[in-house]
Amino acid sequence: MSRIFTVTFASVYPLYVTKVEKKGRTKAELDRVIEWLTGFDAAALDKHLTAGTTFTEFFAAAKLNPRASAITGTVCGVQVENIDDPLMRKIRYLDKLVDELATGKPLDKILRP
Repeated sequence: MSRIFTVTFASVYPLYVTKVEKKGRTKAELDRVIEWLTGFDAAALDKHLTAGTTFTEFFAAAKLNPRASAITGTVCGVQVENIDDPLMRKIRYLDKLVDELATGKPLDKILRP
């Protein structure tokens, strides 16, 4: 089991916000990307942030977008689509979306129409 599974989402979320804001994107855009992937609206996301939900609990409660499997590419030197562990793949899907947002990819492309 990977250590990231027990890390709280609330401890990583500010790092995501900082990453995208440094590149001129907004927290609202980040939240929209998270909602697209997980189905969590602003209220549900806030609930997870204040509850100290771990990544395991966060993704267990999520309704993953059916188009999430269209997320491909490399994160941390690993092809996302080749990750065997389902939870790790979901975490890397999120990482990949955050990376795409931070690199300036248009939101309509990130959300995989």
